[in-house]
Amino acid sequence: MVTELNDLNELVEKKPWLSSTQLVVKPDMLFGKRGKSGLVALNLDLAQVASFVKERLGKEVEMGGCEGPITTFIVEPFVPHNEEFYLNIVSERLGCSLAFFDSFFSCSSIKPLLYINKENWDKVKTIFVPTGTSFTSEICAPLVATLPLEIKGVIAEFLKVAMLGYLQVGDLGYASELGNYAEYSGAPNEEEVLQYARVVIDCATADPDGCKRALVIGGGIANFTDVAATFSGIIRALKEKESKLKAARMQIYVRRGGPNYQKGLAKMRSLGEEIGIPIEVYGPEETMTGICKQAIECITAAA
Repeated sequence: MVTELNDLNELVEKKPWLSSTQLVVKPDMLFGKRGKSGLVALNLDLAQVASFVKERLGKEVEMGGCEGPITTFIVEPFVPHNEEFYLNIVSERLGCSLAFFDSFFSCSSIKPLLYINKENWDKVKTIFVPTGTSFTSEICAPLVATLPLEIKGVIAEFLKVAMLGYLQVGDLGYASELGNYAEYSGAPNEEEVLQYARVVIDCATADPDGCKRALVIGGGIANFTDVAATFSGIIRALKEKESKLKAARMQIYVRRGGPNYQKGLAKMRSLGEEIGIPIEVYGPEETMTGICKQAIECITAAA
């Protein structure tokens, strides 16, 4: 991952493969049309990657009516290939539904799966993994059963890694301690986020029992969602619910990236000082799985 804080030469010392293999570089911000906008480059050497990033880092882009700077690039090994595999994960209250398929059959789009041609539905393998269930090779088997033997093991390992973020809390033995999961996307405005956050915080702080609780605010790197704007709605709700949060002994963890994320994170840091509630704030340099582990350790240490 490359940001304005990184030095590529220092990264090479930690990741020697950067200087010994061809590379792919693109913004790690999940907005669409990156290729058409000239923001994806393939089969480059390290010097070419450095030049590509330098020309585009901090550049203002507009997508879906939201404007912001490109702040984060991801650099990966370039892997020539003739075949692709797609994984779709839908997280639900009681578990995760997974669909996995090979691109050898015709489909119009991967997002959403509804666009797959009807005659190819029998080629899509799906399973349901209940919350708290470890994603073992046995559970994974139906998804990869029809794959060629020489790649079956590799794909199975990839699926287990892909599911790590979804199942980590369960694997750590705390599935029963999970509260409600709430999600907002589609660039909601500040007022919509405020109303939504009020409900979530009321649920999270209900019936205080003296035990410490953790509230995680965040997710991946936003595409069109203005982080500063949506955080403004959440901040207003947190201020309103200050007494409830303190009564519930709430520890708050924030992780976000995307358009205007630096401004949003700065607001969150200031809020913690203002209302006297512990808020740990992270950008895209920290992983969500790592933050989930921190939240669990915080709760268990106080038990």
